[in-house]
Amino acid sequence: MTDRYARQTILGEVGVAGQAKLAAASVLVVGAGGLGCPVLQYLAGAGIGHLTIVDHDTVEETNLHRQPLYAMFDIGRPKAEAARAVLQRFNPGIVVEAVVERLTPQNVERLVAAADIVVDAADSFAATYILSDACHVANKPLVSASVIGLTGYVGAFCGGSPSYRAVFPEVSIDGGTCATVGVLGTAVAVLGSLQAHIVLNLLLGMEPSPLGRVVTFDAKRLVFGGFGFEGSPEAEATVPFIAPSGVRDDDLVVDLRGLDEAPVSPFSAARRLDVDHIDELVTQPLPSARIVLCCRSGQRALMAADRLRERGLANLALVALG
Repeated sequence: MTDRYARQTILGEVGVAGQAKLAAASVLVVGAGGLGCPVLQYLAGAGIGHLTIVDHDTVEETNLHRQPLYAMFDIGRPKAEAARAVLQRFNPGIVVEAVVERLTPQNVERLVAAADIVVDAADSFAATYILSDACHVANKPLVSASVIGLTGYVGAFCGGSPSYRAVFPEVSIDGGTCATVGVLGTAVAVLGSLQAHIVLNLLLGMEPSPLGRVVTFDAKRLVFGGFGFEGSPEAEATVPFIAPSGVRDDDLVVDLRGLDEAPVSPFSAARRLDVDHIDELVTQPLPSARIVLCCRSGQRALMAADRLRERGLANLALVALG
């Protein structure tokens, strides 16, 4: 045992045995942006033995105000690789793996299987539901957070507790994004730090467990809140996210993006509809083909799917085009 961890091993909740648990742990962190940076810094600092960073994006100058792992000379580099380099210099006693890939339904099972705990720091509707589905099946804890503007939340799902889908079966189309609404770097740092704290809490077996709890934070009013969701029922049927390569020739593909957003769809036969006009697909008899709903983040696709399911259409799939 080195002096590096002396200030935490002195805690009765950690000790030498707890530090050994952290060193033996493997944590998957999806997203190396505003949430991912504090998550990775504090987990690396605490001595998590194996960190896997999944992020397909590159560093941009607009990231730097809330992503302190990166510097000007990192602009253009893959975030996962830049973060790995910083963390390995910071703590050479741990293993940090960089996966420069977008999280997809094809790679999620493999990534989740190799981890003890999964951290959703991607702030993406599609990534959250894909991870929730995989963690629910694998019985792995999922620590998920989201921040928009000056408000956000962090929760601990799956791993024996209800999944994210059980708690949030529906999404709002008015949720916005950091690019459209904005975000304050310190608000993101608070929620990302809470994610790291929850991971340590789970790995060390602290009681009461954070599983089945959501913590909310209002950075403008400096107010924390939250609620428990143990006992929330799992959905009887879900609409899966699939990769674009999983779209079949006989699918009825609907691109929910406007022509101003995406003049060209990757699916040449795709029909263009927005969520408000999705009921045009409800014909008599009902379509027999699988309906694949596409948008940028998956948010509109989820909302459109809910509307179609209410009208009796169940053979659905979702694609987040990014």
